[in-house]
Amino acid sequence: MDFEPVSWLYLLQLASSALPVGAYSYSEGIETLVSLGVMTQPPILKHWLEQELNYGAIRLEASVMLRGYRNVIADDLDALTYWNAWLSAAKETQELRSQSWQMGRSLIRLLLELQPQVRVSTDAVGNPCNYAIAFGMAAAHWQIAEPIALLGYLHSWASNLINAAVKLIPLGQTAGQQVLVELYGSMTQAANDILNLEDDALCSCGWGLALASMAHETQYTRLFRS
Repeated sequence: MDFEPVSWLYLLQLASSALPVGAYSYSEGIETLVSLGVMTQPPILKHWLEQELNYGAIRLEASVMLRGYRNVIADDLDALTYWNAWLSAAKETQELRSQSWQMGRSLIRLLLELQPQVRVSTDAVGNPCNYAIAFGMAAAHWQIAEPIALLGYLHSWASNLINAAVKLIPLGQTAGQQVLVELYGSMTQAANDILNLEDDALCSCGWGLALASMAHETQYTRLFRS
């Protein structure tokens, strides 16, 4: 892949679990599934994540991230603002929307410290800014190639949820890493699909996630915020 080696380093930083955006505090419904006894083994976790990659909301998130990236490259601030509002409207529950806004706000705050020239884009989007849009802005300003930015976004999402499952089910660290490795084919296919999705084809079948998220809002005891 033909782009500057430093862009690989920026990608590793952007997709790192150490990035201070609070991703570790969200399980995106997995805590509900564990508490109901639905998710108890690594194969079930793998199946859930595969279905999300194939049909779920993460496809919308990644698609909007890519559009945010392209809008920054094209200096189309109106389109950038439009897709941020579109993604907010597409969130099916309060928890998922709040998660996206909180992580987006944290990433924007970090970017303004590390890369002050992103302010033109961040000011255009305003507050709240969804995490996918903030990620796309960072990837564009750091000149990370589109396919690699997509894979980084999906890998970061999967890693976070697997780490949550490791604590909740619980799983061993090795089992969690095995699930992650087994998802690489699905991640790659999802990234290839998303690169070619037209705007009119943006959709998801995420009712399972929506129901788990709605149940989590009223769950009696919680370790995670979603």
